[in-house]
Amino acid sequence: MKSKFFFLVMMFNFIMYTSQAQENFPSVKLKAVSGKVYDFAEMAFSSKDTMIVVSFWATWCIPCVTELENINDELEEKQAIRPFKFIGVAIDDARTASRVKPFIKGKGWKFEVLMDNNSELKRALNITDVPHVLILKDGKIAYRHTGYIAGEEDNLFETIKGL
Repeated sequence: MKSKFFFLVMMFNFIMYTSQAQENFPSVKLKAVSGKVYDFAEMAFSSKDTMIVVSFWATWCIPCVTELENINDELEEKQAIRPFKFIGVAIDDARTASRVKPFIKGKGWKFEVLMDNNSELKRALNITDVPHVLILKDGKIAYRHTGYIAGEEDNLFETIKGL
């Protein structure tokens, strides 16, 4: 009898933990290149109103830059079809962080870029490689993808359209 009760308690705890895991986003403050400061947990919670696509990248990551250039080229068109907010999170460290703002300006990217110089958010979300894309919807991670091959932005936009 005791073992059945223990098993039920353990299952309840496991279900409660896994059902809430994605709703407990880290409260990491990130400064945007524009100067505005964002709290990631608040931003993720706001995805209940607007879907948010977050792309982790670095200036030294060629696949990251290629992906963001291709996304930027179609961003306004795709947002007109299915509204969503797109945010880049640069993981450049202290050695390369000063390159981010002029890099973005030179590319003419139309989306907000946040700085994760100490990789605090990257670690908190267990992101090991870039490029890494998350889609936040209804306060949860609805989609996660690592890596980039030319044309994958089409798959991303189709996923966004389907959510």
